[in-house]
Amino acid sequence: MDAREVSAEDVELEYVSAAGVRERGPLGRLWPVRFESVRPERHFPAFRGQGNWCGWYWSATCGGHVGYESWLERDRLMLLDFDPLVTGMSSQPFRLSWVGPDSKRVRHTPDFFVRRDNGKALVVDVRPDERIEPEDAAKFAVTAAACHSVGWGFARLGAPDAALMANVRWLAGYRHPRVHRPDVAGRLVEVFTDGAGLLDGARRVGDQIAVLPVLFHLLWQQVLTTDLETGLLCGGHAGPARHGPGGRRGCRRVRDCCERVTWSASTGGCIRSPLWRGLRSGWSTRASRRAW
Repeated sequence: MDAREVSAEDVELEYVSAAGVRERGPLGRLWPVRFESVRPERHFPAFRGQGNWCGWYWSATCGGHVGYESWLERDRLMLLDFDPLVTGMSSQPFRLSWVGPDSKRVRHTPDFFVRRDNGKALVVDVRPDERIEPEDAAKFAVTAAACHSVGWGFARLGAPDAALMANVRWLAGYRHPRVHRPDVAGRLVEVFTDGAGLLDGARRVGDQIAVLPVLFHLLWQQVLTTDLETGLLCGGHAGPARHGPGGRRGCRRVRDCCERVTWSASTGGCIRSPLWRGLRSGWSTRASRRAW
């Protein structure tokens, strides 16, 4: 099938409802289904010698677990969870099929279905640029055309920016609502109204062991914000303070993040000046510890 000639009636969709019932029909009829609430269309296998890493990620957005089939999918799932415009998502939401050029049935299961706060839908496939074969590219093209025919968006995502991903992974450790303490959160917002260094601001509120988890939770919620793309949250990047709407609510921007330290809740201390060696090597393990 030529992607330019794709019709919603030419593409069959199969999914498993929240009640566990398998449904099937043309995309043109089934597209209104709330696919962010369906079960995965297929299971996540685990076996000896497996080349990819499957698992379940607890999503703060969904309040439950969402599956993934690779570490890259996990990272992209984490970024979707961090996105304040995302209100729901599911993994392996449905299987699409259509008649290929050789008259054989072609099948494809997208990686994620995403619902945004404006009600619009986004279908996501996760695949690094260097791993896209011609057959994969053809499937992505037909999937994109099918999605657009019913008003959905489509995105094929590769590896995210390394600094952004490292920062979001760190903040994700504090994503659960149990970390939130309203009294501490209110004082933190006041402290960062005019901008402050992360540790300096935390010290002004109280004991760092109690305050820093709440601060990281506010950064995850984007009630407080800082530049996560041009520097590492744990690496001393300094950004100018600013006010304005951002994230899920009005935000305050934090500057001088972590002041060249990585704070550890488990040890009550900090690892100073971690060495970032680049995309291939990642973090160096050589660092000195200092109790604060």
